[in-house]
Amino acid sequence: MEILAMVGACYAVLKSFDFLCGCYSLVQQQIFPRMFSNSSMIRQYGEWAVVTGASDGIGKAYAEELASHDVNIILLGRNMEKLQKVSETISATYRVKTRFIVADLSKGREVFPPIKEALKDVDVGILVNNAGVLYDYPACLTDLPEDKSWEIINVNIGAAVMMVHAVLPGMVQRRRGAIINVASVTGCRPVPQVTVYAASKSFLDCFTRALQYEYSSKGIFIQSLTPSFVVTKLVAFSDFFTKKSLLVPLANEYARSAVRTIGRSLRTTGHWSHAIQMTIGCWLPECLWMSLWSYFCSKFQAEFLSRRKHH
Repeated sequence: MEILAMVGACYAVLKSFDFLCGCYSLVQQQIFPRMFSNSSMIRQYGEWAVVTGASDGIGKAYAEELASHDVNIILLGRNMEKLQKVSETISATYRVKTRFIVADLSKGREVFPPIKEALKDVDVGILVNNAGVLYDYPACLTDLPEDKSWEIINVNIGAAVMMVHAVLPGMVQRRRGAIINVASVTGCRPVPQVTVYAASKSFLDCFTRALQYEYSSKGIFIQSLTPSFVVTKLVAFSDFFTKKSLLVPLANEYARSAVRTIGRSLRTTGHWSHAIQMTIGCWLPECLWMSLWSYFCSKFQAEFLSRRKHH
């Protein structure tokens, strides 16, 4: 009984310590940045920022927020009309230079030589690897079309790695630069019914954290951004994510908060409500986490299928 009591006490202390560390991180990453502007820090990385998946959602909002700090923007996406519209809007609103590159990152290796050529002589100071593909709705692995699995792997993993390959040599040569890889809170614990997506984001998180050790001594800031849900088309499978709430911020609100952490936090959720969600999620026993996630996934799946049936 004494041994069991000691084990229980050690477990309680460990969980309490993890919870306090989470609270400290929340203050460090979300309270302090609101008190001090980092505009000069952002501009010191270089003249241009490249944002992938920039035609809407978090990518578009991130590009707008960086432009508000007087950084020139290169937008990358696969829809030319959307990119041109966003490019013109950002240029007119924030009085910065803008360009765009049309590329379908899901096509794999063949799309990257033209991207590298387009960026060859550009002083890229910031790369935001935001492009990502999610399931249409929660589903088990064998219910997911093979094409969708390949699309997730090519965009979430392959494209992210190759975009880093494209800009990192120039950053190392100039001994300055920032890379923000947009992972996900789903990559921090096993997440059934979005398995391939969550695993791809877990890869990106680990990839980013390893890069930090490889290149921090060369003057490169590399951040793993692990957001939870944001109001975007990516999570439109449920009405819960189509409107702002305490747990689900708008894309522009999220981007404003996340940009404040550039140069300050190597691994962050980017938003105070997401930090709380991640702290609680990591603190919960895995069996309870799985039960809650499975319950919500079944609700999201039923909602999506019902909506599709009626349409």
